[in-house]
Amino acid sequence: MKVLLVGGSGQLGSEIRLRWTSDEVVAPAHDEFEFDDAVALERALDRFAPELLVNCAAFHNVDLCETQTDRAFAVNALAVDRAAAQCEARGVAFLTISTDYVFDGNAVLPYTEEDCPRPISAYGASKLAGEQLVLRRDMKAFVVRTCGVYGIHASKSKGTFIDRIIAQARAGETPRVVNDVIASPTYAGHLAMALRAIVASDAYGLYHACNAGAVSWYDFACAAVELAGVTQPVEAISAAQWKAPARRPAFSALASARLRALGCTLPSWREGIAAYLRDK
Repeated sequence: MKVLLVGGSGQLGSEIRLRWTSDEVVAPAHDEFEFDDAVALERALDRFAPELLVNCAAFHNVDLCETQTDRAFAVNALAVDRAAAQCEARGVAFLTISTDYVFDGNAVLPYTEEDCPRPISAYGASKLAGEQLVLRRDMKAFVVRTCGVYGIHASKSKGTFIDRIIAQARAGETPRVVNDVIASPTYAGHLAMALRAIVASDAYGLYHACNAGAVSWYDFACAAVELAGVTQPVEAISAAQWKAPARRPAFSALASARLRALGCTLPSWREGIAAYLRDK
C-alpha cells in the first residue's frame, strides 16, 4: 500500500515509517508543507497519489491551546476536515489520530467508543470537532483515539515523560508525579502496529487504541523507575499541586473494544514501558 504520512518525524510517525515495512510510506519533511496548508496538501496528494493518508500532525500543546484557541481549531479541526474532503474526492482512505481528552474524566471504568465525549479543554474540544467533521462523511476514514503517547523518537531537548522521570531519579532527585490522574499511556511502537491492523481491516470508523489497563501517572512513573533499575523513590502529588493552566480529565483511560473485535490487542501499559526501554 502506498501511504502519505503527515507528521512522519514525530514519535508516532517515526514508528509508522519504521514498522510498516510492507508498505511504501512517503513522509514529506515538515518544511515541505504544513498540514493546515490546503494547497500544499492537495499538491502532495496529487504528486504521490497515495492509497491512504495518515495524519499524525496536531496542535497538541494542551495549555497553549487555551490561549490560542483559533490555532487549535484551525489545525485540529478545520485542517482535518479539508484533508478528509480532499481524500474523499480522490477515493483515498484517511486515518487521523485523536485523543482521550475528548472525555470529561468523570468515568470510573475505561471509556469505550460508545461513551459520549464531553471535552473540558480547548484542545479536547478542537480534537472532538476534527473527529466529528471526518465521521460525518460517507468515506473510507478511520478516527483513532489514543492516550499519553511516548516513543523513542521524542524531541531530544524535551525527551519523554519516562526519560525525565528516570533522569531525575538517577541524579538522586525525587520526581514529583500526580497520583490522582488516571490514563492509559501508550508506547508509539505498539500503537503503530495497531494502526496497521486497523487499516488492514477496512472496517472504517472510530477506534480506541492504547496499551491495556488504567494507571495513575504516579504508578506509571514508579514502574518506569523500577524497570530502569533505579531505586530512587517517587513522590506522589495531587493534580491541584501541579497547577496546569488547562484542565485535564481526572480519568481518561481508554478501552480498545473495537480493536479487540478485530482480533488485535495491545500489550499492557507496563509492557509498553519495558518495550520502550528495550528499544531505546
